[in-house]
Amino acid sequence: MRYLIVGAGGMLGTDLQTALVGREVTALTRSDLDVTDASAVASAVAGHDVVINASAYTRVDDAESHEDDAFAVNAAGAGNLATAAVAAGARLVQVSTDYVFDGAATTPYAESTPAAPVSAYGRSKAEGERLALAAHPDGTYIVRTAWLYGGHGGNFARTMLSLAASRPTVSVVDDQLGQPTWTLDLAKQIVALLDADAPAGIYHGTNAGSTSWFGFARAVFAEGGLDPERVLPTTSADFVRPAPRPAYSVLGHDAWQTAGVAPMRPWREALAEAVASGALR
Repeated sequence: MRYLIVGAGGMLGTDLQTALVGREVTALTRSDLDVTDASAVASAVAGHDVVINASAYTRVDDAESHEDDAFAVNAAGAGNLATAAVAAGARLVQVSTDYVFDGAATTPYAESTPAAPVSAYGRSKAEGERLALAAHPDGTYIVRTAWLYGGHGGNFARTMLSLAASRPTVSVVDDQLGQPTWTLDLAKQIVALLDADAPAGIYHGTNAGSTSWFGFARAVFAEGGLDPERVLPTTSADFVRPAPRPAYSVLGHDAWQTAGVAPMRPWREALAEAVASGALR
């Protein structure tokens, strides 16, 4: 089995390489492959059995004023990879996001819930899902994730630990709910999905449970041996940004049971291991 990781230099892409150690893997970074170049994508995908697309335009706020750029990578790029995967006879894992939803729910979003994005970034990722599934319906896995953190890039958990070293307190919003997800756990889950030869379709790749950003920050402090009382609650109104943030980003995990794959473990358990392992230093 020959695997191609696209976006291999990012936080998830790096952990995917760890999860696939011992297998035949081609790891291409953004500088190695421009996913908006259909010809280059076709050449890169040829000869592989599995393509995992961890590349993305992730500058959520910038996408509001550069929506064409976001669509080029997140939508057209996904379509190019799906078309190339069909030609190569390969399966495609398209990593997507909770931002395809509007954040107005009060119970976990099912995998079958129609997309209703409210930001440019969300629209670009939703279109990427649509194009990938349209081009390669029998061989595409859409894996939606959220609130990623890990050891190979900037992220909320590492930022909190950095701020703890320079500030007596930090203020964090307490009115947005989601699922902190360790990229190493997600990488292993994607590999488990492929190894199970699960049916193509949509899966939600987030650690179990939910919390607010405030709760997440306090947990990061606690796991890091710091006083969680140094984290103070605030509201989204105090942090107005160009792109709207979903107030509720909790994703349901029913599809894993259907596929015969265990869902991901609780977020707090994953965070404890991530901190203890030194992954967030």
